[in-house]
Amino acid sequence: MEIVVRPGDTLFLYSHLFAVPLNLIIDSNPHRDPQYLKPKEKVNIPGYISVPYCVKFGDTLSKLSADKNCNIDAIAVLNQNKHLDQLKTGEIIYVPERVISPFTTTKNAYDYQILIKIIERLQKAYPFITIETIGHSVLGHKIQEIRVGKGEKKVHMNASFHANEWITTMVLMNLLNQYLLCLTNGTLMRGQKVSHLYERVELSVVPMVNPDGVDLVLNGPPLDWKEKVIEMNEGSDDFIHWKANIRGIDLNRQFPANWDLCKKNSLVNGPGSRDFPGDSPLTEPEAITMAELAQKHSFDRLIAFHTQGEEFYWGYDGHEPDESHVIAEEFERISGYKAVRYVDSHAGYKDWFIQEFKRPGFTLELGRGINPLPLSQFSKILHCVEGIFAVALSYGI
Repeated sequence: MEIVVRPGDTLFLYSHLFAVPLNLIIDSNPHRDPQYLKPKEKVNIPGYISVPYCVKFGDTLSKLSADKNCNIDAIAVLNQNKHLDQLKTGEIIYVPERVISPFTTTKNAYDYQILIKIIERLQKAYPFITIETIGHSVLGHKIQEIRVGKGEKKVHMNASFHANEWITTMVLMNLLNQYLLCLTNGTLMRGQKVSHLYERVELSVVPMVNPDGVDLVLNGPPLDWKEKVIEMNEGSDDFIHWKANIRGIDLNRQFPANWDLCKKNSLVNGPGSRDFPGDSPLTEPEAITMAELAQKHSFDRLIAFHTQGEEFYWGYDGHEPDESHVIAEEFERISGYKAVRYVDSHAGYKDWFIQEFKRPGFTLELGRGINPLPLSQFSKILHCVEGIFAVALSYGI
């Protein structure tokens, strides 16, 4: 929510008026001097929207303040050109409304366009977050990273490496939205306060690594790719089980962690709906983007959201540090998912991260069934991984 500064206003005052942590207000206004605000300049208040209200007979400022559960001066700051001591029936004024519900929906699958719209809403409501385009897909869709917090500990999470695992994007975005609500409202996440994490942890989220593939599964192929992808799909125009990117490369078999062995053991000899690792590692723009992201930020731990199996993998070729086992035990305890140290698989993002950085990395296999998992599993999946999300952020803090 945007407000106009009055003479003598401070960010500290706004923190008091709207009951929002001062650090979140400061970070929502990076180009404002927190010690001195210029009258008539605009300031962002995170976690609020401004809502028009039609004055009813008998309304007073005190009554509105009580009805809307907000400070009288918080209403005044939104209506500086109104005579609030003489409210007129039928007059339109604005009242601040705290955001207490998520913007993320659980009723429909997220394609690329839906995701972009949700990200835009989050950025408007929570301007202390950072949105960066870190790369582009084969078709030129943005691969976006969302960052929250400014701590030294850096935690990364990603989803939808595989196209028909699009439900992972929904899960991760809902977890992120819950976290933002808890930060601005001071509420609990899985029984724990999270406000202290903002200053100690920087959360990095890439919610859709493979936007072209997700759109192919959900919406069908773009016209200029239709013939090509149908051929790669063995002549079928049903893409519901497609895992790869639009060029038929499995993005989670693209990383230089025993890639040669992955290629040798592959049962697929060319581009297709799934499992083909490409002709060499890191040929695809999506995989290159994710490798560059990890190299740039040197994350302390990484979690990749996949489906399915209600288990998670936490080791790779003996490169995992001792603390990975400790974190895995906590993940297993809090989620009910089975902790698996090694699987006969190579060239994945988690594999490469553990090998490259010798830091904890995890692949979560959410839910159970045949991909794509139905939305009827969403609530159960979300409940299971809420604890993992909280532990991933708070471990060692």
